[in-house]
Amino acid sequence: MSGQASAEAILNQHSQTLHKHFEKLFERYHEAPPRLMEAIAYSIYAGGKRLRPALILESCRACGGSEEAQQHALTASAAMELIHTFSLVHDDLPAMDNDDLRRGRPTNHKVFGDAMAILAGDAMTTMAFEVLAQDVASPLNAALIRELASGSGPAGMIGGQVLDMEGEGRSLTLSELQRLHRLKTGALLTCSCRMGARCAGASEPILQALTEFGAQIGLAFQIIDDVLDETSTPETMGKATQKDAAKGKNTYPVLLGLEGSRAAAARALDTAMAALAPLGVPADALRSIARFVVERSH
Repeated sequence: MSGQASAEAILNQHSQTLHKHFEKLFERYHEAPPRLMEAIAYSIYAGGKRLRPALILESCRACGGSEEAQQHALTASAAMELIHTFSLVHDDLPAMDNDDLRRGRPTNHKVFGDAMAILAGDAMTTMAFEVLAQDVASPLNAALIRELASGSGPAGMIGGQVLDMEGEGRSLTLSELQRLHRLKTGALLTCSCRMGARCAGASEPILQALTEFGAQIGLAFQIIDDVLDETSTPETMGKATQKDAAKGKNTYPVLLGLEGSRAAAARALDTAMAALAPLGVPADALRSIARFVVERSH
């Protein structure tokens, strides 16, 4: 089995596990308005790579997490996917990226309307922290809540989205673009690795190793995403392509060219692999996922 096929098998396995977990989780909300839960489920069950949950679960496993730790990691994975999905629903809104297609289907606001899409995103945000507080024992739950709030908040993913909007129509330096994507994309990927490590009770040196791994994977992921936006098709990507340049957005291919961007992604991959050295063989699944991030076609 090739490295990429292996990674896709890992992602699919975790995706199926997470899907079943969400089915049980959503049963708790029987008093919520049905249309709201329908809008949430529409985007949660839309598929996607489930990369962030896989990083949580495999980081926990690489750190020797127990069966109980893996269960906590699954809860953390659900919380992370709720936050990530909320961000996609809101990003697609007319006031933001104004996209009609996500994961090969009409975007949430196209199906349920702008107001319900906003509220579904709001609800997913609160659900993420509710499940961590309710389903993970103290003091681990507080640590996971801090990680997720930091990764998704004003100095994380949401802050990165603001920098992305403010950067439209003006030229950014490479360091400015890297900072933008370190927050917008890299923060949640780094956070995923850290949450998995915390579930397993990893030592500080191992936590730092996985922090570096997550940061480099975040950089590689965004570089390749920018490359695919220029070179792929909506049918392959499941969303609109070649839209960044039209909106005056800054991308790695604009600054580095396509070949320069691919070379930068390869360097980030090498650095990510080096960061995993202290974890040895148990981190092989993380290595497969890292290669997939750079080699993927969608």
